[in-house]
Amino acid sequence: MNTMSMRRMIGAGWKNFARGGAVSVATVVIMTVTLGIISSLIFLSALLSFTLDFVRDQVDISVSFVTTASEHDILALKSKIELLPQVKSVTYTTREQVLADFRAFHATDQTILQGLEQLGDNPFGAYLGIKAKDPSQYESISSTLETTPALSAGGASIIDRINYKQNKITIDNLSKAIAVTRSGGLIIVILFALASVMIALATVQLAIYTAKDEIGVMRLVGASNAYIRGPFIVAGVITGILATLAVLIALFPIAWYIGTKTAGLLNGFNIFSYYTSHFFIILIILLVSGVCLGGLASILAIRRYLKV
Repeated sequence: MNTMSMRRMIGAGWKNFARGGAVSVATVVIMTVTLGIISSLIFLSALLSFTLDFVRDQVDISVSFVTTASEHDILALKSKIELLPQVKSVTYTTREQVLADFRAFHATDQTILQGLEQLGDNPFGAYLGIKAKDPSQYESISSTLETTPALSAGGASIIDRINYKQNKITIDNLSKAIAVTRSGGLIIVILFALASVMIALATVQLAIYTAKDEIGVMRLVGASNAYIRGPFIVAGVITGILATLAVLIALFPIAWYIGTKTAGLLNGFNIFSYYTSHFFIILIILLVSGVCLGGLASILAIRRYLKV
């Protein structure tokens, strides 16, 4: 097909789209909603992944010691843990620092502070915070600690508790929530995509009916099937492109507003920064989705309503 034929086909596609009138507008609107949901799912997926990484980064294995554990025994265990290949770092917090942190956290609660004073002695034990090189390695580190008891010189265990299991439950629950959210979002996208295709089918059907005389003339003059069908496919592609542009234009102020309002609440995740830094990826995803939806609907309608 030469350049002239391609230009005529594109021009005829624009004409078919314009002839659709309100139906074409409705198709663009529904497809815009569909692509808007897809873009929302992109942002939501990025936010959830960012949150999961943030939580994983904050999680460590906290080994709490009994109050009678000596600093010598704790530091000896710390040196052994640091030799494990999975371990990135180990921080030691003394009993005194734990007490000071507790006092600072409850500085405005006089009831708790008075109760602490009545105890007369520091009720807190020291602890070690263990960071793994990779979040997946916390399980093996925890297992190693549980199967290798740390003993004092007198033979008694100096470890009070290891809190990794509680943190693991938090991470697992968050991971499940992310999977469910993504699955639910995908189902919604599919439903709106089907609605877009159905309305686009009606648009192409109307265009075929309106252009039936022109199609008859093209058949008489020997126009190829591709030349006859092409404008209807072009009209579908135009629908996808217009819907993509509408979503991208709408996303700019929406992402800016939400980003400025929620960055502090989302642990530093800024939706607007994500949008600008991933603009071309989002553009490609939406454009491909819109063109494929519009083109697919046109092809289905042509196969059903246009017999050439």
